[in-house]
Amino acid sequence: MASDRYSQYDTFAWFYNRHWGGFAERIMPVLERLVLPALPDGARLLDLCCGTGQLARILTVHGYRVTGIDGSEEMLRYARMNAPGASFVVADARSFVLPAEYRAAVSLFDSLNHVMGLDELRAVFSNVYAALVPGGTFLFDLTVEDGYRARWRGSFGIAEDDNACVVRNRYDPDTKVGRSDITMFRPGAQARGWRRSDLTLLHHCHAEDAVRAALEGVRFREIRAFDVLTDLNMPDAAAWAAGRVFFLSRRPEK
Repeated sequence: MASDRYSQYDTFAWFYNRHWGGFAERIMPVLERLVLPALPDGARLLDLCCGTGQLARILTVHGYRVTGIDGSEEMLRYARMNAPGASFVVADARSFVLPAEYRAAVSLFDSLNHVMGLDELRAVFSNVYAALVPGGTFLFDLTVEDGYRARWRGSFGIAEDDNACVVRNRYDPDTKVGRSDITMFRPGAQARGWRRSDLTLLHHCHAEDAVRAALEGVRFREIRAFDVLTDLNMPDAAAWAAGRVFFLSRRPEK
């Protein structure tokens, strides 16, 4: 599996760090409601698919001992600068191995939508289960059908003095696959024009009952799903939260 490490974000890392890292601030109220109150001071936390480390930075400031995992070495280069108090490991979510020492694990911002098959999703869940202490909690979010139909269409762009980026989204409801085609521009070396790079990211819309079955299959229990708008009462988050569901589960004590 190491040769299949999910490294697609390498070329996107600079742009992600610049424009998308702020999701960590938005998501903290969810963690503060569903995960953090039950943790002791200084608890070990696993941030799976941690990206450029903005969430890890916030959690370390709160006193937690954070380990971030991501398949992109370039994303982790920024993460180490953003969250110098955290530890980071280059590894794939589908194949990582860590000791059972974490009181909680999180995987946020649609990260597990990039896992395209249920067998691979079960592998992720199994790896997380093995890294949690008995009684440890696992929180992750997924974009579901309503979210893909509402948000994965059309295009948008970002243009600044030192960069430009265009994202074109589309979703196929028959295959349940979303596609983001991203074109990025930054100035080249020695001011020799602008450098273009292109990236395609694929997403899979996992059905809630299949996600629950996969969690149960690796022995997670107390599985609950929370719609951000209706269950977590965050109507001001509609721009990013429509069709986003958080799944919370627990490794049993015995």
